[in-house]
Amino acid sequence: MYAIISLQGKQYRVEEGQRLFVDRLSHPADKPFHPPVLFVGGDGKAEFSPKGAQVTAKVVQDVLGDKIRIGKYKPKSGIRRHTGHRSKLSEIEITAIGLTAESKEKAPAKPHATTAKKAPAAAKKAPAKKAPARKTPTKKSEDE
Repeated sequence: MYAIISLQGKQYRVEEGQRLFVDRLSHPADKPFHPPVLFVGGDGKAEFSPKGAQVTAKVVQDVLGDKIRIGKYKPKSGIRRHTGHRSKLSEIEITAIGLTAESKEKAPAKPHATTAKKAPAAAKKAPAKKAPARKTPTKKSEDE
């Protein structure tokens, strides 16, 4: 069984027990979290955005990626620039793929819409009153 999950705008195809490196996550190590599930497949079944499907993952450790060196050179002008970076990554482990406990238990049947009471319609609102016009200060005449 496999699933496609979404983490920080990227999609990953994962299987149970798999470890993979993703962009640094804010989740603490050894505490499980549940990323959004986009697709579940395998065992002859396939579902897009399944209800009740859940992937459980945990952060194993935070690591730095390989050092990447970038050099720029333009001939005849003497321009040489060097830069680089190391990506901040988290190693995660997929511990379980399956249904949530809520979806395993059948929820009681909801009453039909015809037997449910409808809420009374909201009364129409009166139009908003305009704020009073602002008075301009009067000029005092010299006679006063």
